[in-house]
Amino acid sequence: MRELRRRTLLSAIGGTAVAGGGFTAAGTGVATADTGIAQAAPRRPSPIDPKVKKLLARMTVEEKLGQLQQLPWAVSTGPGGSETKDVEDAARAGRLGSVLNIFGAKSSNALQRIAVEESRLGIPLLFGLDVIHGLWTTFPIPLAQASSFDPEVTRRDAEVSAKESRSNGVHWTFSPMMDVTHEPRWGRIAEGCGEDPYLTTAFAVAKVEGYQGEKGSSLDAKDRIAACAKHFVAYGGAEGGRDYNTVDVSESRLRNHYLPPFKAALDAGVATVMASFNTISGVPAHGNSHTLTDVLYKEWGFDGFVVSDWNGVDELIAHGFAEDGADAARLALNAGVDMEMASTDLAEHGKKLLSSGRIREKRLDEAVTRILRLKYALGLFENPYVDEDDAIDKPSADAREAARATAARSMVLLKNDGKALPLKKSAGSIAVVGPFGDSDDLLGTWTFPGATKNFPSGKVLAAVKAAAPGAKVTYAKGVDPEGTDTGGIPAAVAAAKGADVTVVVVGEPPAMSGEAAARSDISLPGGQEKLIEAIAKTGKPFVVVLVNGRPLTVGDWLKSAPAVVEAWHPGLEAGNAIADVLFGKVNPGGKLPVSFPRTVGQIPCHYNHESTGRPYNADNKYTSKYLDLPPDPQFAFGHGLSYTDFEIGEPKLSRDRVSAGALRKGDTLEVSVTVRNTGERAGDEVVQLYVHDIAASITQPVRKLRGFRRVTLEPGKSRTVRFQLGADDFGFWTNAESGEFRVEEGAVDVYVGNSSEAKAKKRLTIT
Repeated sequence: MRELRRRTLLSAIGGTAVAGGGFTAAGTGVATADTGIAQAAPRRPSPIDPKVKKLLARMTVEEKLGQLQQLPWAVSTGPGGSETKDVEDAARAGRLGSVLNIFGAKSSNALQRIAVEESRLGIPLLFGLDVIHGLWTTFPIPLAQASSFDPEVTRRDAEVSAKESRSNGVHWTFSPMMDVTHEPRWGRIAEGCGEDPYLTTAFAVAKVEGYQGEKGSSLDAKDRIAACAKHFVAYGGAEGGRDYNTVDVSESRLRNHYLPPFKAALDAGVATVMASFNTISGVPAHGNSHTLTDVLYKEWGFDGFVVSDWNGVDELIAHGFAEDGADAARLALNAGVDMEMASTDLAEHGKKLLSSGRIREKRLDEAVTRILRLKYALGLFENPYVDEDDAIDKPSADAREAARATAARSMVLLKNDGKALPLKKSAGSIAVVGPFGDSDDLLGTWTFPGATKNFPSGKVLAAVKAAAPGAKVTYAKGVDPEGTDTGGIPAAVAAAKGADVTVVVVGEPPAMSGEAAARSDISLPGGQEKLIEAIAKTGKPFVVVLVNGRPLTVGDWLKSAPAVVEAWHPGLEAGNAIADVLFGKVNPGGKLPVSFPRTVGQIPCHYNHESTGRPYNADNKYTSKYLDLPPDPQFAFGHGLSYTDFEIGEPKLSRDRVSAGALRKGDTLEVSVTVRNTGERAGDEVVQLYVHDIAASITQPVRKLRGFRRVTLEPGKSRTVRFQLGADDFGFWTNAESGEFRVEEGAVDVYVGNSSEAKAKKRLTIT
């Protein structure tokens, strides 16, 4: 069977085919003053291009098709896979462009030598890996990082990840994920930045620059790697939150909600884009020429290349879009996919498709050119190997400190009645209970297997003991992570009764979030709520720490819990970071990047919804609402408390009238607001700015985030925060397929506060 699979793969990579021929903000785009139609800037000629052209002229059709092929090495992240011998043979034959899931300086060098020293043209391979939030040094999950409302934390994650990865022979990461979503049941919400395109945009740009350097200027450096903007596009709208599912979306929603982070990533120089698994209004993304060619290449002028997702080309057949593998290859390449991951339809059928005229040699050459251009930019032709003596094999002290600081900075204080937190280090006794209180499985989804094994997360129990060395610290598990075994609850209750305060650590195992991890019930798994309720009945002080990869619905236990900290899956330094927040070494300043619904039945539940003809009215049954639920979420987008208090003043506009024409030509206005720390300790507040277009030709969201600033203030100190708003902030895209961007006349309310529920506002008139 193995030999049969090997022969099949060798055939697919060209052995038997018949010879044949040939940081911008949301609402991005360069808008003209008259029409607002986005115009792509012409691609600037690169000094690399002559080298690519010369090499391309020497290549056979089989070698060209080979550059479009990416095969997996050892570790699979989807169905199927390939033998390592198959990969080596393909590299030796010059019929392989890229390999994913290979890592380690020695392993990558060995395979690279085959491609460079044994193939006819010696074209180096491009090695890719899913480095999502760290290689050896696991940072908090991306959703947690978004809670920091500080893009610099994700830039630091990318810088550390790039340095560790490149030293181990990895050139390319399939990150960042910039899928905006209103669907907390979707497991991959953990991998993105939540429900807002503006926030997602800011973090996408920072991560791209952290991986690649400014505008991709440092790709050939030893501490940089190529980034991949994924998933293109609208994957976050998957129906029911089920992975790989259908998305039906209007052109205006596509452009206003899903596309902005990708446009910003392109402007930041992102090297590659990955197509998404979903359909987009009936057309699978891997065969969608409107998004891949019309928008990405023609309208935006993208000069990188598009890679399929795992098996995504072949899955056009399952979608009912392609008849067979040859048809899938034709549709994907002609739509704009340049490299095929895992499946081998292009390699297997490419020559016949060329000879029959179903694909053109010009399009094949275009795809190969894009791929070779990146290999040159990465310096792989000059330096195809990495120094095995310089390979980083563990987290450095500085990287650990960065991971710890990021985790603490990303935590959100959801509730703190009676100032239950911070805990006192002088407490006589502390009980730590719950399935994750003594767990080293807090790294989160999409972690590197070697890191999971060799560098697991720090434990909360050990960190509490270290933070309060004079306290008697006890532990009881209570329930298992899945919540199925509740036999330990009596022991947890006994521990709580014997302690001055109890820390209850509950949540989701990392395996319950991420890819292929949709949940129909997003409450605490199994009997975990029973554990909290039992601890509450003791009458003793306690606090709850949530470790999870998505928003959760919280039950009646929330009423009885004096304090709740959302810690997410915090990564390598989980225990220390949680202890830093619990004991006040770090004053929490994070904010929610996604709304927490009250129940699953309230989904979709997001702050940036559109109004209806009958908006909510508590006194009128015939308005848009549920009979059995309040209209608002349990916790709103942007919500987060502190151990100190802040006062945010009234916003001030530099002027209350501005011309739409002037805005289209680049005019801006300033919004300023003063924030003051009125409490007794230093802390962080995130000042947030939202806009609402009162009346427009397309109904607008009731709020749109258009600015945020995280500020640190000592007690009694104040600062004036200033935001510049322009056409991107007041305009929107219409349903015109050509991409019409409008800034319309009318009234706009500008809100400033510390969450999406901000009340202070000023009205602006656009004339």
